[in-house]
Amino acid sequence: MAPVSDPNTALRALTEHPRVQAASERSRAACTELRWHQALRRRIPEAAAESRIRGAWASAELDGARSTVDIVRDLMRGARARATDPDPTERIIHGAMAATAETEALAATALTSPRQTLARLHLAAAAELVAPDQLGRPRTSPTSPEFADLGPAPGPEAIAERLAQLDHILTSDAPALLKLALAHAEIAHVRPFERGNGLVARALDRTLLRATGLDPTGVVVPEAGHGAKGSVAYQGGLQAYGLGRLDGLLLWLDHCADAVVAGAGEGRRIADAVLAGRLT
Repeated sequence: MAPVSDPNTALRALTEHPRVQAASERSRAACTELRWHQALRRRIPEAAAESRIRGAWASAELDGARSTVDIVRDLMRGARARATDPDPTERIIHGAMAATAETEALAATALTSPRQTLARLHLAAAAELVAPDQLGRPRTSPTSPEFADLGPAPGPEAIAERLAQLDHILTSDAPALLKLALAHAEIAHVRPFERGNGLVARALDRTLLRATGLDPTGVVVPEAGHGAKGSVAYQGGLQAYGLGRLDGLLLWLDHCADAVVAGAGEGRRIADAVLAGRLT
C-alpha cells in the first residue's frame, strides 16, 4: 500500500467494499463462536497460554525455524533449558516466544500508541537477532535481508512516512480485520527493522485481535492460521498486496480472514483439549 494523499477517503472506501465486509464478518463469526466455548467460561488463562505456545511455534516456522510444539512448550514453561550459545534457528524461536509473550501486555495500548507497540514487540522479538542499539529502532541500512521474495525494502527515508500512515490506520475506526491485514502487510513490505519483521508482524496480529475486541480471550492462534495453507500461500498473499492494486489487497485481506478463521479453529482444538483434561 503506497502512501496516499487522503488516507481517510481510502479507508472509508475499503471499509464499504463488499469483500472487506464479508471477510470481516467471516472472521468475527469464527471468533464469536470460539468465545462461547464451554472451556472458556472458567479456564481462559490455561487456553490462552497454550495459544501463545502454538502461536510462537507457528511464527518461528514461518521464519524457517523448524522445531515442534512440544519443544516450544517446554521452553516457554521452563522445562527445557535454553542453549547458552543458540544457533540461528534457536534465536528465531526464542524471539518468537518472547514477542508472543509480550503481546499480553500490549492490548490496552496498541490502538492508541502504535509506534510504542511496534518498538516493544521488536525489543522482544529481536533481542538475539540484532545489536542492542538497533532494538526497537527503525533500520538505517538501505535494505533488510528479510522477505526477499517481496522485492527490495524501501530505504530508511521512506520508513517514517509509511509508519506514520500505519499509525493513522491503527488509530482509525476501520474494521478490526482491515487494521490487522494492512498492519501485517505494511510491516512485511516496509521492513522497518533490520531483523525480526515477520515475528513483529505476526505478534501484532495477536495483539490487534485482542485490542479490537475481536478475540478478547486471546485463544485464537493467528500465527497458525497464516501457516495453515503453507508458507507459499502466505508469501503469495503478501506479494499480491505489494502489487499496489485493489485486487491484490483484497486477496491478502481474504488470506487474513482465512487465517483468523483457521486460528479460531486451532483455538477450538485447544479449548476442547482443556475441557477434556488432555492438554499436554
